[in-house]
Amino acid sequence: MKILRGYVFRLYPSEKQETLINKTMGASRFVYNHFLTEQIQLLEHGQKEKTIKKQLDELKELMIKYPWLKEVDSCALRVSIFNLDNAFKRGKFNNNIAGIRYPRFKRKGINEKYSVNNYRRVYGEKIYDTIKIDLDKKVIILPKLSEVKISGYGGKNNISGEIKNAVIKKYAGKYYVSVIVEEYMDVLPIVPKNIVGIDLGLKNFITTSENKIFYNNTQINTKRLKGLNKALSRCQPGSKNSQKIRLKIQKLYKKSRNARKYIMHNIVNNILEDNDIIVVENLSIDSMKKNKEVSSAFNETPMYEFVRILKYKCNWQGKKMIQVGKYYPSSQLCSVCGYKNSTIKDMHIRKWECPNCHTEHERDLNASINIMFEGLKEYIKTVDNTVQK
Repeated sequence: MKILRGYVFRLYPSEKQETLINKTMGASRFVYNHFLTEQIQLLEHGQKEKTIKKQLDELKELMIKYPWLKEVDSCALRVSIFNLDNAFKRGKFNNNIAGIRYPRFKRKGINEKYSVNNYRRVYGEKIYDTIKIDLDKKVIILPKLSEVKISGYGGKNNISGEIKNAVIKKYAGKYYVSVIVEEYMDVLPIVPKNIVGIDLGLKNFITTSENKIFYNNTQINTKRLKGLNKALSRCQPGSKNSQKIRLKIQKLYKKSRNARKYIMHNIVNNILEDNDIIVVENLSIDSMKKNKEVSSAFNETPMYEFVRILKYKCNWQGKKMIQVGKYYPSSQLCSVCGYKNSTIKDMHIRKWECPNCHTEHERDLNASINIMFEGLKEYIKTVDNTVQK
């Protein structure tokens, strides 16, 4: 099957290339904010927003009005228009009680990046791409930038597949490129032998039905973060000192994010190594974050990221991931007799005794066992439906 795989490399641009990257980021931000302003004005006056085709036509006029836009890759400017359209489509803009919420304007120094697409042309027997990666020379060829030095994936000799696009990012004073490649992967069908249920929580991040517990040990250094934010509030906005402190804050977040990503992949690999069917809860994390008592803890617990990684790795390995309904009362049911105990909705209750069969339960382990059995029921249904067809 065909999959989309992302490769992230560290970029080492020359001084001239670094200047061009910063100019491209600024130009993409300018085009995005320009057309976002136009769309907001049209919608607030009750008019229909402009189509992408019209915006692309107006981009040519904009490049004549502002000649410095011609210095950068025109593909990056066009992609920023498509990104704006996607921002509207994804629901960032919607009507609610408080009024109309529009996509946010892009700001300098915050999440700076731009995207370019790869254009493949075939002439005779040769294939020409606008984006190329040479892992032997440790370089990547990007539009307008030519060859840029990279590092990463030292164990790979080459990247097979067709490059679709690349995203050039600047974070914490460093440059990165994320390349999306369409690859073909052989996924062999497997006969499921083992099943595991997973309960996601705040105290114990992951508890499996086999009574394995995985903890989330990647919480950010809140004491240092508070100190840096206090120092930033005392700085003059836009000063060199404020830029230095912002850089330190970004490095702190990046260190925590990288550690979290490393732990998430290790946990997923550990679970998939011994199991063929993995059953997890379909939690409504956004609604759970509205609880003020646990909202900060949810920000530190990457439940969505864990499920996302688990899902695509199951697809790659031919394994089955099942999500039980978000309203399934896994914590309230006795895994032995099925009695529903509605008195233990309180998350502070970690252990309880079933009033019906008098079995003592540990909250998370009991929930994971219930989730496993519920997932097994769903799997049997799908197998029966397949056999009947």
